[in-house]
Amino acid sequence: MPPFNLVSGPAKLVLALLLVQHAAAQQAVNSGASTSTVLSSIILNAIIFAILFAVFLLARPRFKRVYAPRTYLVTPQEQIEPLPQSLFGWITVWLKTPTTTILEKNGLDAYMFVEYLEMMLWVFGPIFLLTWVVLMPVYGAGTTGEGTGFNRFILSRVGKSPQQQKRYVAPLLIQWIFTLWLLYNIRSRMAKFIKLRQEFLVSPQHASSAQAKTVLITGIPNELLSEKKLRAIYSQLPGGVAKIWLNRNLKELPDLYDEREKCINKLESAETSLIKTAYKLVNKGKAQDASASLPTTDLEIDAEVADQYVPKKKRPTHKLGKIPCMGEKVDTIHWCREEIARLNKEIEKKRSEISVDYKNYPPQSSAFILFNTQIAAHMAAKAQAHHEPYRMTNRYVEAHPDDVVWANMNMNPYERKIRTAIGWAITVVLIIFWAVPVAFVGIISNIKGLANDVPFLGWLNSIPSVVVGIIQGILPTVLLAVLNMLLPIFLRLLSRLSGTPTRSAIELDLQGRFAAFQIVQNFLFLTLISGNAGQIATYVQQVASQPGQFPGLLAEAIPKGSLFFLSFIALQGLSGAASLFAQIAGLAVYYVKKFLLASTPRKVWHIDHDTGGPAWGTLFPSMTLITVIGTGYVVIAPIINGFVVFTFLLFFLGYKYLFLYVYGTKPASETSGLFFGKAIRHLFAGLYVEMVMLTAIFFLAQSEDANGGNKKQSAIPEGAFMVILIVIVVGFHYFLNDSFKQLETALPLTLTTGSTSDAQLQGNFARTSGETAYTEKKALAGQATSSDETAPGVHADANGYGLNGAGTTTSEKHHATVPGLTEEQESAFYHPSLTGEQKPIWLPNDKFGIGRAAVASARKAGLDATYEHTSVTDKGQVETDAYEPPGEPLV
Repeated sequence: MPPFNLVSGPAKLVLALLLVQHAAAQQAVNSGASTSTVLSSIILNAIIFAILFAVFLLARPRFKRVYAPRTYLVTPQEQIEPLPQSLFGWITVWLKTPTTTILEKNGLDAYMFVEYLEMMLWVFGPIFLLTWVVLMPVYGAGTTGEGTGFNRFILSRVGKSPQQQKRYVAPLLIQWIFTLWLLYNIRSRMAKFIKLRQEFLVSPQHASSAQAKTVLITGIPNELLSEKKLRAIYSQLPGGVAKIWLNRNLKELPDLYDEREKCINKLESAETSLIKTAYKLVNKGKAQDASASLPTTDLEIDAEVADQYVPKKKRPTHKLGKIPCMGEKVDTIHWCREEIARLNKEIEKKRSEISVDYKNYPPQSSAFILFNTQIAAHMAAKAQAHHEPYRMTNRYVEAHPDDVVWANMNMNPYERKIRTAIGWAITVVLIIFWAVPVAFVGIISNIKGLANDVPFLGWLNSIPSVVVGIIQGILPTVLLAVLNMLLPIFLRLLSRLSGTPTRSAIELDLQGRFAAFQIVQNFLFLTLISGNAGQIATYVQQVASQPGQFPGLLAEAIPKGSLFFLSFIALQGLSGAASLFAQIAGLAVYYVKKFLLASTPRKVWHIDHDTGGPAWGTLFPSMTLITVIGTGYVVIAPIINGFVVFTFLLFFLGYKYLFLYVYGTKPASETSGLFFGKAIRHLFAGLYVEMVMLTAIFFLAQSEDANGGNKKQSAIPEGAFMVILIVIVVGFHYFLNDSFKQLETALPLTLTTGSTSDAQLQGNFARTSGETAYTEKKALAGQATSSDETAPGVHADANGYGLNGAGTTTSEKHHATVPGLTEEQESAFYHPSLTGEQKPIWLPNDKFGIGRAAVASARKAGLDATYEHTSVTDKGQVETDAYEPPGEPLV
C-alpha cells in the first residue's frame, strides 16, 4: 500500500475530513466571533477524532493486513509481537513498548523520525506550561491593546502606555529561556543521533554487508573509465578493491527490456481475463463445464482448450496504433507471445554485441566500486579523487542496486550541474510565485476583513454568518491541502531530472526543497496574508520601495495571523492524528485494489504482500512546518504552544504505532538517519525568523500618553538583548555544524579498531539480512528450502544487497571471481537490461485447464512460464500462496 502522509501533499483523507469541518477561524482581529469559531473547529475535530479512533478500535482486530502487517509479512527478525485482540487491552502493551524497538525492527531512519517528534515534545512541553502561566496573564490582564477572544492572549494586546510597555520584559525573558532550552535539546539529540548512526555503521551485521563497502562514483572522465585504471587509483586504500562495475552506454537495450516487461504484464492480464470470462460464462450457464474430463498432464491438454468456453469474439484484443483506438486490431494473447519471443531474441542479440563491442557501447561517466573493507569505502567517498574540477566529485557510499536511478547513471558532470541549476531556479520560482494561489487561500480565510477594506466587496458583509464561517473555515484549508498535494510530486520530479542518481538522495534533496517551500510559503507568506488581506497592495508597494521594512511588516502581521494557524494545528492534531490510526484511505484502497485490480496472480500477490512506507522527503518537512509555526508564535501568541504540544503528542503516538506495526523501511533506501540531521538544521530557519520578528517588534514598539501624543520608542533594551541572543544562536549554529556536520556522513577510524562492544551493537541493530532469514521466512510460507538451497539475492557473508536475482550475460557466466560473491551478486550493479532474464509469465491454475494450456503454449514458443502456487475460486477470483512472485526475488 502507498505511503499515507496526513500533513503534506498526499493527505487524501484530510480533504474528506475538511469537507465536513465547520468554521475554522475568523481572521478579523477585532471580531468577537474568533473565539467561538475556533472553539467550534476544535469541538468538531475532537468529534472526528473520536469517530476515527473508534473505527480504529473496532477494525484493528479484524483487518490485520491493514493495521498490523509487520506482525507477519516481514522477515522473522523484523516481525513484532502481535497486540492483544481485545478492544482496549492492547493499549497498555503498545504504550509500554519502547521506541527503541523501532530501531531494532525498522531501522534508524524510522527511529530518528519518532525521535524528532519526541524531541519536539521535550522542547515545547515545559515552554507550554511556562508561557501559559507567565505570558498569557501578562498579555490578557489589564491590557488595552487590540484583540478580543483568543486574540486577548497575543503580544499586540500590550497597550501603548509607558506602564504597559514595560511588560515587554516578560516575552524577552521567555524568549531567552525558550531559545537556550531549544539549543540544549538540539545539541543533546544531535549527539545521540551521531552515536546511534556510528553504532549502526560499525555493527557487525551491517559492516560485513557489501552495501556498507560499495561506493557509487559519478562524473568519471573517459580516460579513467576502465577497471584497470580505477583499480590502480583505489587499490591504495586499506584492503583494496574487490569488484568494479562500469556503467555503459547501452543505447536501445534498456528500452527493449522495458518493452518486454510491459508485454509480459499485458499477456498475464489477457490470459487471466480469458480465464475469468470462462468462469463467468460457465456460472451463467452459457458454456458447459468440461473440467471433469480434463487430462491429468500438461502435455495432454489441448492448447486451444479456452475455445471450448470462450467464443473468439470475447477473447482479449487491442489495437497496435500509437494513438489509442487506432491501428490494426490483434488478438492480445497471440500478439504478446510473439512479441515476447521476438524481444527475447533481440535482447540476447544486443547483449552478445555489448559483451564484445566496447567501441559502440562504451563505458560512460560512472562506476560502482566494491571494496574489501568498510573503511576503504568511506575513505574513497571522502577523498578528493581527481585533480580537475567536477571530475569524480559526487560519491555515494552505501550504494544498493535497488536504490539506483539507472536513467541518471550516464549523465556527465557538466550536464548534471546545468540541470541542477535549472532545477533549483524552477524551485525558487515556484516558492516565490506559488504565492499567487496561496495568497488567494489567505484572502479567503479573511474574507470579512477584505470586505471591510475593499469597498466594492462590501456586499460580502450581507452574507449569513454561517456561510461566511464555512467559506473562511473550509475553503482555505481544503485549497491549501490540494496545493500541497501537487507540489511535492513536481519537486521530486525536478530532483530526478536534475540527475540525482539514487532514490534516497532524491528524497534527501526533496526534503530541502519542500522544507524551504513550507517555511517561505506556508508560514511566512500565509502569515502575512491571512491576517492582513485588505493591505496586500500596501505591503507589496512598501516592500518594493523599501525592502528593509519587510521584517517590521511581518512582525506586525504575525499576531494577526495566529488564529489561522491555531485552527490548522488543531486540525492536524485531532483529525490528522486520528487518521493515522484509522487508516481509512489505506483500508479503502486495499479493498478497492483487491476487488477491482487483482486481475493476475502477480497483482494479487503484490496487493496482499506489499507494505506501505514513508515518503521521507515530504514527511519530515510536514513536521518542520508545525515546528516553525510553534517556534514563530512561542511568545507572540503563546496559546498556540498548548496546541503544538498536543499535536506532537498525538503524532508521536500515531507514528509510533505505524512504525511498529504498519510501515516498513527497506534496507536499500536506508540513509542511517540523514533525514534527521537535515530536519534539525531546518529548525534554525524557523528560529531565526521568529527572533528577527520579535526583534523588529521590540525596536518598533512606541509608547504614548493617554491622548496619543508624546510617542517614543519604548523597548530599545529588549531589542538589544534580542540582537545579542541572535548572535549567540548564530555562534551556536556555526559550532554545531563545525562539530557534527562531518560526523553525520563519516566513519571515524577510531570506530574501526574493535573497541566498541559487538554484543551491544548486535542488540541495537537486529534487522534481518542473509540466507538464514530467507530460509526462515520461506518456511513460514510453507515452502521450506533445503539446507543447501541458496536464497535468491542473499548471501550471509558478503552481500547486504537484495539482488534482483537476475542471471548474467553470456560473457559473464562462470566468472564469479570475487570470493564470497555468487554469480548474481557479481552482476548486481550492471544495468538490469544487461543481466535480467525474462520474467516468468505467471498464470492462474484454473479447473478448466486454460492456464495450464497457456503455460504449455508459452513454453513451446520458448518463453518461461508457470502456474505454480496459484488457484481460482468457483467465482473466478484469483488466489496465490506463493512466497514470492516468479522473477521477483524478495529483498
